[in-house]
Amino acid sequence: MYTTKSRNLFHLFGQQIALIALFSLFFMTQAEAQNARGNYNFLDFQQKPYYFGITLAYNSSDFRLFRSSNFLESNNIISVEDINGPGFNLGIVTNLKIGDYFDFRFLPTLSFAERNISYSTPLAEFTTSSRKIQQVLVEMPFHVRYKSAPYNDIRLFVIAGVKYSYDVASDSRTRQADELVKISPTDFAFEYGAGIQFFFPYFIFSPEFKISNGISNSLLYDSDLEESTVLEKVLSRAFTISLHFEG
Repeated sequence: MYTTKSRNLFHLFGQQIALIALFSLFFMTQAEAQNARGNYNFLDFQQKPYYFGITLAYNSSDFRLFRSSNFLESNNIISVEDINGPGFNLGIVTNLKIGDYFDFRFLPTLSFAERNISYSTPLAEFTTSSRKIQQVLVEMPFHVRYKSAPYNDIRLFVIAGVKYSYDVASDSRTRQADELVKISPTDFAFEYGAGIQFFFPYFIFSPEFKISNGISNSLLYDSDLEESTVLEKVLSRAFTISLHFEG
């Protein structure tokens, strides 16, 4: 089971990771070429107490499902599975320097995400239905970043923080939602990740990967809907590959 999951993750993210690797290799080559000419661009940015930027990102999102005791007693639903979906993010970077190695970062983001819950029933030889949740999220992440010592205009870093999200396209209050599994429009998550900084004369390029795990139950329980009663808790999850351009 674990091997299958690992293969699926590689299949989903292999192309994105390869693209990030190519970008990183290109910018690393450029940074090395600049250092050969005696340029140390990070010194200019070290003088700045704060700076801003933009971020472009790809995300793959799903839910972590916790089945209830009603699931074991149900004769109509024999399995409930999470299915991840693709999306993308557009955001603004605000970076405040705290000493030589730490930053406080605020990244307001507009995120387009898709999550799916798949149900299987024994009718007609295991019929499968899917609840697709398409979200337009206004996200407010607050991160602390720790950076390594610079070497040849390159720095490694790790991040950790929290995020508040609000789904402006939520259908939980629509009339049709009475027949759907309801997902709360608000969410809180813990985030962590890592990346690389490449310093150039006029900007910093930072590819980054990030994992987000929801800490609040997103399920709006509906006792009249069996698709809802077979679930006890639903937590959001997301894997994001970001390209930050800061200066």
